[in-house]
Amino acid sequence: MDRLRGAPKVAWYDGLMPPLVTDLRYLLPWQFSPTVFVTSVVIVTLYLRGLLALRRNADPVGFWRAFTFLLGVALNYAVLQTYVDYLSQHMFWIHRFQHLILHHVGPVLVVLAAPERVLRAGLPPGVVRRVRIPAWIRRPIQLLFRFLQHPVIAPTLFVGLIFFWLTPSIHFTAMIDTRRYLLMNWSMLADGLLFWWLMLAPRQAQGSAAIGYGWRLVILSLVAIPQLLLGAYITLHSSPLYDVYAICGRAFAISPLDDQQIGGLLTWIPAAMMSLVGIITVLHHILHDPEATAARRRGGFTPPVQAAGGARSGATA
Repeated sequence: MDRLRGAPKVAWYDGLMPPLVTDLRYLLPWQFSPTVFVTSVVIVTLYLRGLLALRRNADPVGFWRAFTFLLGVALNYAVLQTYVDYLSQHMFWIHRFQHLILHHVGPVLVVLAAPERVLRAGLPPGVVRRVRIPAWIRRPIQLLFRFLQHPVIAPTLFVGLIFFWLTPSIHFTAMIDTRRYLLMNWSMLADGLLFWWLMLAPRQAQGSAAIGYGWRLVILSLVAIPQLLLGAYITLHSSPLYDVYAICGRAFAISPLDDQQIGGLLTWIPAAMMSLVGIITVLHHILHDPEATAARRRGGFTPPVQAAGGARSGATA
C-alpha cells in the first residue's frame, strides 16, 4: 500500500479540520470509499423509510429489531470507514477484530433483525413494478445464489475464506496491495451475510434456498472446529507468522508475538461463541416453526430436517 511506496502517512482530511475538532478525525475514514459510504447511506435511508411506512400502516417493527439492524450496519461501517481501518493495517489483532465484525458479528446482527420486510416497505412506490431485470441477467444470478447457498458449498466457503486470507504469503500481498486488501474485506462481508442468512433466517423467509434446521445445527457445529484449530495454531505458534506488520510498522508498542497471540485468540474463542449464538437462534426457530408447532398440537412432531426436505429437494432439482 502507499505506506510501502514511501508516501507520507497523511489522511485525505488532514489540514482540513480545525484543532478543536482534531479528535473527531478518528471517526472519519483513513481512505474514503464512496462505495461503502453510498451503500450504507442508501441501506439506512431505505430502512428508516420502511420503519415510518410500517408505523403509518399500524404494523410497527419492535425497537430491538430495528436497533439490531442499525447496530449491525454501523459496526460494519465503523471497521471499514473509520480510523479502525487504518489501525487494522498496522496491527494484526485489530485486523482480526475487523474481520470478526465483517464476517461474524455484523452479518449476524443484520440477519437477526430480519430486515427484508422493512427494506421493501422503504422502497419508493412502484419502483419494484417499474424495474424489470432481464431474464438473461436474472437467471445467472439465481443460479450463482443457489450454488453459494448449497449446504456443502456455503460452510466450505465460509471457513475456506478465513484460511485463505490468513495464509501468511497471501495475507502479506493482501496487506500491501490496495485492490487485494479491498477484495479481502468485501469478500468477508459478503460471505458473512450469505452464510449467516442461510443459517439464521427463518425457513419461511428463504424459499427454495431453505435447508432443514437440523442440518443447520450440524453445520454450525462443524464450522467452529477448523476455526478453533486455526486460532489455536496462530496463538500458540512460537514465532511470528505475519511479518508484514513489522514492515508497515505497528501502531502500538507491543511485541510481534503478543500482537499475534491476541489476534489468534480473536480467531479462536469468538468462533465457538458465534456458532453457539447461531445454535441458540436455530433452536428458537425450531420451537416457533409453524409446521412443527402444528404437528405438536396434532399430537406428533415433525423433525426439522424432514420438515424442510421438500424445500431442499426443490432447490437442488
